[in-house]
Amino acid sequence: MTQAQPDHRTKTLDVITIGRASVDLYGQQIGTRLEDIGSFAKSVGGCPTNIAVGTARLGLRSALITRVGNEQMGRFIREQLEREGVEVSGIATDPERLTALVLLSVEAEGVSPMIFYRTDCADMALDESNIDEALIASSRSIVVTGTHFSRAHSEAAQKKAIRLAKAHGAKVAFDIDYRPNLWGLAGHEAGFSRYVASDVVSEKYRSVLPDCDLIVGTEEEVLIASGEADLLSALRTIRSLSSGTIVLKRGPMGCIVYDGPIPDDLEQGIVGKGFPIEVYNVLGAGDAFMSGWLRGWLRGEPHATSATWANACGAFAVSRLLCAPEYPSWEELNYFLEHGSSERALRKDAALNHIHWATNRRRDIPHLMALAIDHRSQLEDLANGDAEVLARIPRFKTLAVKAASRVARGRSGFGMLLDDKYGRDALFAAGAEKDFWIGKPIELPGSRPLQFEWSQDLGSRLVDWPVDHCIKVLCFYHPDDAAELKQVQIEKLRSAYEAARKVGRDILIEVIASKHGTLAEDTISRALSEIYAAGIKPDWWKLEPQASAAAWTAVDQVIETNDPYCRGVVLLGLEAPQDVLEAGFAAARGSRTVKGFAVGRTIFAEAAKGWLAGAIDDEAAVDDMARRFGALVEVWERLGESRAA
Repeated sequence: MTQAQPDHRTKTLDVITIGRASVDLYGQQIGTRLEDIGSFAKSVGGCPTNIAVGTARLGLRSALITRVGNEQMGRFIREQLEREGVEVSGIATDPERLTALVLLSVEAEGVSPMIFYRTDCADMALDESNIDEALIASSRSIVVTGTHFSRAHSEAAQKKAIRLAKAHGAKVAFDIDYRPNLWGLAGHEAGFSRYVASDVVSEKYRSVLPDCDLIVGTEEEVLIASGEADLLSALRTIRSLSSGTIVLKRGPMGCIVYDGPIPDDLEQGIVGKGFPIEVYNVLGAGDAFMSGWLRGWLRGEPHATSATWANACGAFAVSRLLCAPEYPSWEELNYFLEHGSSERALRKDAALNHIHWATNRRRDIPHLMALAIDHRSQLEDLANGDAEVLARIPRFKTLAVKAASRVARGRSGFGMLLDDKYGRDALFAAGAEKDFWIGKPIELPGSRPLQFEWSQDLGSRLVDWPVDHCIKVLCFYHPDDAAELKQVQIEKLRSAYEAARKVGRDILIEVIASKHGTLAEDTISRALSEIYAAGIKPDWWKLEPQASAAAWTAVDQVIETNDPYCRGVVLLGLEAPQDVLEAGFAAARGSRTVKGFAVGRTIFAEAAKGWLAGAIDDEAAVDDMARRFGALVEVWERLGESRAA
């Protein structure tokens, strides 16, 4: 085939990565043997999968070609990549084979034992039929990876991709990605082994090099790719086979780039300095490095710039536990390059951690209309101590879910606030609804100063929450409260905030000031300022309606100044009549940060009284709640339309 000149205007993708796709199970206990790990954190893994995520986070349009199993782990990989913005049309589902798994731990600095569960796994069944010419033609580049040259059919698949890429004017990058035991050169327990000499592997790799525009590897990987025993000879052998750019990764020492003849003094290449950070976990650092390099290389940046971005991305990876989930977003990378960090352990940098969390959320929620029925004490009051009525509360909450679902009709932007005291069955029902947002309270109802319900140890309580459930904490906080009381409240909110970040959950902070003081135009904005000053940056605020546009302007300014990544504000109801709520909605619709509402008793109070007393049946209760919830939704949406007009 003759090589076409690339027309970037017709290219819808920047990069396609090809090869391994696994589920990584990382031991959560640090400094211990894999034999002694008690719990694991799950993430996507595999060199090309990690690079697809890393480049997407840096703003490149990426895709992955691989195979996954027709089971829950395969679906997890596909869904997670979709959340990351990776094109998944090149991911085939293998009906016969399982998705690969990897078990890993951090035993000591730079020591991470790992076990690959890849016997006849889905991704290694990749063959030429999985390489679609139209997909390859749509990309400016492809990345082939070392492991998939270890089997004849996957080797043929990658070589077909290379031929098609060159025919359609795309660049070819080779991440050497050498894992000896994936070539059958080491035992199952030697997953961390980085180098075993092999003429077979070297011959395979050398056959690829002439077609490569970019070759990236560690010193050990450069040796295996060339078949040489020393680094200088290895680089010169690679250069004799390829005119492409060679990037030599050197871990904490950064990297060296060779874009021409290999000098006698290897330090005479383009040196990309490393970043002096604590090494926490080396696994996945090379894939983060490759992601940063590709962002610069594909955007035509000088090699020194690409190397800086690559080294910085690698620094993030080695300072955190997992692979792909720890890679930086473009905003995070730029913040780090501009401001640096006072922490050698980047995972301890509060500013970076917040940007990382906020720019890599699982999903965007631009607006939210929620039925709040996380109430416990209010429904207990209706039961008035009657055990039979108390026992019916869980059933009533499932009816509320039906009402909300009837209004939502499968549309996004709807949700529920539900508790796990009476709402267990309702939580299961809400979890089955498509795209439902779910928030759960942790506060002891009515407590002031704030106390948590059940236990003050949030860590043990939150660890079993679903990853999409949002922590909700209500605090009766007024900026004119006594300093001692405010300090106690702030410390409790900080505990909730830190727990949310530790377990990776959104947190909504509900502030009610009117119960314990005057609600002036600046009351809520002052309260939020004090909470922000304590370093607490919730994903959501839940606030009572404000009387004026000026009050909302003040709230907007506080939120936007302190946390431009905040998801926004939802309005609460406090059992206000619907006409009062509508007036509050109208005042809030001019706010830039108010994104919706989470109203409860205004919607369910009458139905609860009638149903718990046996005066109305299930359908009547659902009808009443759906009518009231739907009316508020209609008002909110109508006000939004009028504002847009």
